[in-house]
Amino acid sequence: MGAHERIVTTVVSTKGQVILPKLIREQRNWGAGTKLIVEDTPDGVLLKSVPIFAPTTMDAVFGSLPPIGPALSIEDMNTVIDQEAKRRARD
Repeated sequence: MGAHERIVTTVVSTKGQVILPKLIREQRNWGAGTKLIVEDTPDGVLLKSVPIFAPTTMDAVFGSLPPIGPALSIEDMNTVIDQEAKRRARD
């Protein structure tokens, strides 16, 4: 346990509810209504906030945005890629 961490205790209510200390809620930016994932681990219970967006793949979203401007030729795309590679090599 790090020097900045403190042991904090809480109580399980008769309804199985647990109040998370304010300091932890503020550090995690967990406001009222935050959904949490509860994992049972060998070391205890792990709480993680539910991601805002569901996990996805590139295949699922590829082509979902409309194109902007005319399509580029392969040569034009290669030129742009070369220019960007040279710019990044300088940085």
